[in-house]
Amino acid sequence: MPDLLTLGLIGLLGFACQWLAWRVKLPAILFLLLTGILIGPGFQLVDVDALFGNLLFPFISLSVAIILFEGSLTLKLQELKDIGTTVRNMVTYGALINALVTTIATHYFIGLSWSLSALFGAIMVVTGPTVIMPMLRSVKPNSKIAKALRWEGIVIDPLGALLAVLVFEWIVAQQTSASVGHVFMVFGQTIMLGVALGVAAGYCFGLLLRNHWLPDYLHNYAAIAFVGAAFALSNTLMHESGLLTVTVMGIWLTNMKNVHIRDILNFKETLTVIFVSVLFIILAARINFDTLVQLGWGAVIILIVMQFVARPLKVFVSTIGSRFSVAERTLLAWIGPRGIIAAAVSAVFALRLEELQLDNAELLVPLAFSVIIGTVVIQSATARPLARLLGVSEPDNEGYLIIGANPVAVTIAKALQQAGVKTLLCDSHWENIADARMNELQTYFGNPFSEHADMYLDTSGLGGMLGLSPYHSQNTAAALRFKEDFGIRNVYTLASAEDEKTHAKHRASGFYKGQVLFAENIRYRDLRRMVRAKPQIKTTQLTENYQFSNWQADHDPNTSVLLFAITKEKKIRFVTTEKNLTPKPGWQLYSLKVDSVSS
Repeated sequence: MPDLLTLGLIGLLGFACQWLAWRVKLPAILFLLLTGILIGPGFQLVDVDALFGNLLFPFISLSVAIILFEGSLTLKLQELKDIGTTVRNMVTYGALINALVTTIATHYFIGLSWSLSALFGAIMVVTGPTVIMPMLRSVKPNSKIAKALRWEGIVIDPLGALLAVLVFEWIVAQQTSASVGHVFMVFGQTIMLGVALGVAAGYCFGLLLRNHWLPDYLHNYAAIAFVGAAFALSNTLMHESGLLTVTVMGIWLTNMKNVHIRDILNFKETLTVIFVSVLFIILAARINFDTLVQLGWGAVIILIVMQFVARPLKVFVSTIGSRFSVAERTLLAWIGPRGIIAAAVSAVFALRLEELQLDNAELLVPLAFSVIIGTVVIQSATARPLARLLGVSEPDNEGYLIIGANPVAVTIAKALQQAGVKTLLCDSHWENIADARMNELQTYFGNPFSEHADMYLDTSGLGGMLGLSPYHSQNTAAALRFKEDFGIRNVYTLASAEDEKTHAKHRASGFYKGQVLFAENIRYRDLRRMVRAKPQIKTTQLTENYQFSNWQADHDPNTSVLLFAITKEKKIRFVTTEKNLTPKPGWQLYSLKVDSVSS
């Protein structure tokens, strides 16, 4: 197959895997690994080594650096207030416990030397954001568990790589008769260089952003350039220090004051999806089935030990004295999938050890992939049911963030609450917040566009936004702010006077304001008049004998407003100007009804 066609095929297959994963709500890594195996060792359609040549491992390393930098941009130090001690324990002595158990199991059940077993144990301490993030979206654990797993997954990657470097240098020292002191000196230099370069790169790039010395259109390009240069320079000066560099750079950058990185983070998330898709396919395509078969039942035993012994022991020791409940600790102990970092690091070290002609070095990669596939498959299938069983999962993302806690917003929130839909009302006026709380509604007192909201506005369990503020500009701004979180299809705002203007140049684009609620002639002031008349929240069950047409005939548009409908599948459907809602028998309608509306 021509190289150009192969590259295009890999990109298309990666997209197909991501789309399929979205449709069936499973981690994309499952489909990516299967695809790589099929086009590689399966049908031998792609020879990855021949396709990329000497650029294969530089491309893998740089892609991993970008992925890890993107993950580190989400790590706010304030989050460590409740989980800091646990995360610290999990990535330090907890990781060593995990590595020790894995090392012993690998030596006795696979038959590798103590040196190679220790290297494999070091590599397997990593979890990684590429598999943790999709799994968290699927499992939906409570925020404390999610934060702990996210922090662990990102911080453990460079630390795991450093631990692997320490073991690797020890192996090299054995092969070359170097001193143990030299090994620890290299390790210390790697840490110091990684931290120093990471801080310097993060600070310099942060200054450029804070002082607006870069035009907006160059922000994303500059981010890639800084990450690539810092990673390359760090790895050139000290091998395998680059991952620590980019992680420190991201954490430093995201915690700098007055540095706004939301657009960069959104762009990097897109890049991460692309790189993860391509990397998993090409790495899986390099698997050698012969060596995988050679591992036999030993690989299965290693997987069982890591899932049922190493991970639980690590978590339960690391959380002694913490605020995590037994149920939360149990889910933490169950979720620890291995991802792209483990695959990439094992591939790099295996290649270097094969150059040193070390026996059984070629077994590292298939053994790593057996663990990656096993942990992802087992945990993807069981983590969500386990979280529900333990009572530590958030509800499905069917709730709504409501901009405004005014009387209109409170009334609609009460209707949603009556329908069993979670709501969170956000307002900066204390009188509105107090009234919402008197109605037993969940609230956030503050500006939804503030830095405080970025940190503390908890949107877990929410899947959409309703702009119910009396100010159209605030609703549109909120739609812009949250369309990345919920998707523009799940963002709704009220109609405004601008919507009635004939020329399009006077109307806000639907791309910015989302879908318009109710009808174009129903604005905030109209709903406000109805609320002042003390409306009833009416529920109507549609049947074969009483259909939507009957409901319309019985309800005067001047005194009734259909708010939303609940389908037979318990899905919420809002009335909007863009779609004609046609409720069917079995649906339940929620509406506001008044006797009369004053002018």
